[in-house]
Amino acid sequence: MKNEKLRIGLYSAGLRTYWNQFAGLRDRLLGYNEFIAGKLAAFGDVYNFGLVDNVDVSENAAKYFLENRVDVVFLHSATYFTSDSVVPIHKMVTAPVVVLNLQPSPRIDYDRTDTGEWLANCGNCPVPEVSNAFQRAGIKFRCISGLLGLEKSPECAMSCEVTCDRPEAVRAWKEIGEWTSAAAVKKALMLARFGFLGNNYSGMLDLYSDCTLITGKTGVHVEIIEMCDLDERLRRVTPEETEATLREIEEMFEISGDSPSDPRVKKPAGEQLLWSAKVAAAQKRMVEDYDLDALAYYYHSVDGNPYEELQSGFIVGHSMLTARGIPCAGEADLKTAVAMKICDLLGTGGSFAEIVLTDYLSGTILIGHDGPFHVKISDKKPILRGMGVYHGKKGSGISVEAKVKRGPVTTLGITQTGNGRLRFIISEGEATADPIMQIGNTQTHVKFGCAPDEYMEKWFSFGPTHHCALSVGHNASVFRKLGELMNVETVVI
Repeated sequence: MKNEKLRIGLYSAGLRTYWNQFAGLRDRLLGYNEFIAGKLAAFGDVYNFGLVDNVDVSENAAKYFLENRVDVVFLHSATYFTSDSVVPIHKMVTAPVVVLNLQPSPRIDYDRTDTGEWLANCGNCPVPEVSNAFQRAGIKFRCISGLLGLEKSPECAMSCEVTCDRPEAVRAWKEIGEWTSAAAVKKALMLARFGFLGNNYSGMLDLYSDCTLITGKTGVHVEIIEMCDLDERLRRVTPEETEATLREIEEMFEISGDSPSDPRVKKPAGEQLLWSAKVAAAQKRMVEDYDLDALAYYYHSVDGNPYEELQSGFIVGHSMLTARGIPCAGEADLKTAVAMKICDLLGTGGSFAEIVLTDYLSGTILIGHDGPFHVKISDKKPILRGMGVYHGKKGSGISVEAKVKRGPVTTLGITQTGNGRLRFIISEGEATADPIMQIGNTQTHVKFGCAPDEYMEKWFSFGPTHHCALSVGHNASVFRKLGELMNVETVVI
């Protein structure tokens, strides 16, 4: 991966008039600032301007953040400050801003607290003011409220400020981590190169993608690749490369016997495995040559076209690429390739999926596909099965049978709306251990928070693409934040 580390801007805001009136207050607030900087360092490279305490400092702060090309800015409300000192920064710096309303102490000592002690705990006070000023100035912002999460109280503190284990601090830092994750994904997409190989499955109107829209809304560069580009690399694959790839396949997958339920699904033949290995070696070379971060692919043609034979070996190699962080979406679904990449960047998998059927006895919806699978989120070693026919498609070959590990999962669908914009459609559920068909498809039973019929009707009402990315964990919160940063309409079912 060529992704750069996230560049995080930070500053604390205060009021210069206080420093001569209350000894030690400035240094105490800078101590909080350094604590936040240390915690943020776990999420990326931190560019900490320090303290902004008057409007005359704002231009220097803006220049600092611009020179360091920060991707997100955290404004720490350290004590009361006037909003005129921070608005100019964010009129010049267009990176998203997150206001940190983090109080040091869960409760002040009312009997002992003097004005200086109160001012060290009154970061809540200016947040309504800056919220109003930002809104009127057209500056989008987000606010996180809670406790600072210190592990040690400052010596000058009049009450205990050790709050690292309190839920208000844990929740706040979880939110901060999600905002940085969302900003990192947005940045990675801006640097990403996606391949579009072949053509869409003809007639799937929901899949047809506007490449310019994808680039305009996500920053992804779309490289149009022809089958002859892959074929040229296939011709250069050596027997040694094929054998090495075959060994990788045997390590990554379980080679099945015949399906007990479908006579068209057999144990993969030796020549099928060798062909899939050779194609996989060519796919890997093509991805490297084009410096791709993801791929949407499909191909169909007249009978006897040699490219038909080439595409028959696609699924195994594309599953291997997906496992290596190069998500591959079948039927040339470019929008779902973006969704899969988002999931992969967050370390949550992102397997190519669609509705398979409903199990009304289990109260689950079976989700999967006949295409690539994200091996890293499988409940066990995925199975390879020889397909006598790719149902609904031309040709035959090897496919992957697997299901996602049991536990929390989240689907992320990306669709294009009637007004020419993108929409994220998100739902959280639980993957169960219910049995699946033995027909060479990826399948996972998912129980959502409502009955299957109610869930599907809600989902359909938002005009989804019939594919989605299936990820492990409950990720709706971070997906929602990413949608906000990318200015993409987001709905959670």
